[in-house]
Amino acid sequence: MKSNTKLFIAILAGLVLGVGLGYFVYKGYTKEEAKEFATSIKLLGTIFIRMVQMIIAPLVFSTLVVGIAKMGDMKLVGRVGAKAMGWFLSASLISLLLGMVLVNWLAPGKDTKVTMESVASADDLVQNVDSFSLEKFVTHVVPKSIVEAMATNEILQIVIFSILFGIGLSSIGEIAKPVIRVLDTISHAILKMVSYIMWVAPFGVFGAVAAAVAVYGFDIWKLYANYLAAFAFGILLLWVLLLAVGYLILGNRLWTLLKRLASPLLIAFSTTSSEAVFPKLTEELERFGCDPKIVSFTLPLGYSFNLDGSMMYMTFASIFIAQVYGIDMPIEKQLLMLLVLMLTSKGVAGVPRASLIVVVATCAMFGIPPEGIALILPIDHFCDMARSMTNVLGNALATSAVDKWEAKNT
Repeated sequence: MKSNTKLFIAILAGLVLGVGLGYFVYKGYTKEEAKEFATSIKLLGTIFIRMVQMIIAPLVFSTLVVGIAKMGDMKLVGRVGAKAMGWFLSASLISLLLGMVLVNWLAPGKDTKVTMESVASADDLVQNVDSFSLEKFVTHVVPKSIVEAMATNEILQIVIFSILFGIGLSSIGEIAKPVIRVLDTISHAILKMVSYIMWVAPFGVFGAVAAAVAVYGFDIWKLYANYLAAFAFGILLLWVLLLAVGYLILGNRLWTLLKRLASPLLIAFSTTSSEAVFPKLTEELERFGCDPKIVSFTLPLGYSFNLDGSMMYMTFASIFIAQVYGIDMPIEKQLLMLLVLMLTSKGVAGVPRASLIVVVATCAMFGIPPEGIALILPIDHFCDMARSMTNVLGNALATSAVDKWEAKNT
C-alpha cells in the first residue's frame, strides 16, 4: 500500500512538473519551437510504452497457463467450472458492450485538438493490421510458431497456445506440477517486473503531459474532465447491473454480502489492486457461508477470467484513444475488437495498471497509436481505483452465485 501511495505521489509530481514545463514552453516559444520540444520530451513516454510492451507476451502466457492448469481434473470440476465460466463470459461480454456503448454515446475523445503522437510513429507496431478483415483475424488466431508469436507480440496466438497448453497440463495430473510451479514463479517474477516498470511511469507522464501542454495549452484538461465523467458514469451503471443480478440470485442476502465486502472493497479502492484483497476476500466469502471448496476453485479462476471493471475499461479506453486521433471505428470493427478483448484480457492479473497492457496490445492490433495510452496515464490511477473495486465486487458475486447454484444440487 505504501509503495502504491509513493507511486501515485510520484505520478502526480510528474504530472504537475510536466504541466508547468509544458505551459512555460507553450507561452514562451513559437509553435514550431514548441513542436520540436514536444518531439524530444515525449521520448520519455515512448520509453515507458516500450517497456510495457516488452512484458506483454510472457505475462499473458504465464498467468493464463497457470490459471487454467490449476483448475485440476476437468471431469471432477466440470459442473462448477461450467457454471463459473458461464458467469464469467456473460459478465465480460456485458462489461465490454457497456464500455463500447457508452464511449460511442458520450464520445469523450471526439472534437479535441489534443493528441500525444502522430499515427505514423506507431507504424512499426501496427503494420499489417490496418485492414483487419475476418480472414486476417482467423490467420492471426492460430500460431504456426509460439516462438514467432512471442517475438512479434501476436497476443491472440499466444492466448490460443496458452489455453491449449494449460488444458494439457491440467489433464496429465501430478507430473505437470513441477511445470506449473515454474510457470507460477515466472508469472510472479513478471508481475514484480510490472511494479518496477511502473516506476518509470512518472517520467513517462512528465514527458507526455509536457509535450501535450506545450503544443495545446490547457485544452487537454477539458478532455480529461470529459473522460473521467464518462468513465465514472459507466462504472456506476455496471454496479447497478451487477447488484441487480446479485439480488435476483441472492435475494436479501445480498445486503449481508455487501457488509462482508466493505473491507475488501476499501482495500481494493485504496491500493488500486484487486489482487491485494484476495486473502481477505476468501475469508469473508467463507464467513458469508460459501463452501470453502467452491471459493478455492471459483475465486482464483475469477481473478483470471472475471475482471468486470477492467473489461469495461478496455473497450472504453481503446475506442477513446481512437476518437482522440480521429480514427474511424465502424461498428463491425468495434465488435471485432470486443471479441479480441474477450480473448486477450483473460489471464491478466488484477494488479495496478495491468489493464493498460491489454489496451496497448489491442491498440497496436487495430491500427490505433499505442502511444495514446500515455494520454490517459496521468488520470489512470483514479480510473484504476474504481475498476479494481468493481473487479472485487464482480468476483464476490460470481462466487456467491455459483455456491448457491451448487447448494441446490446437493
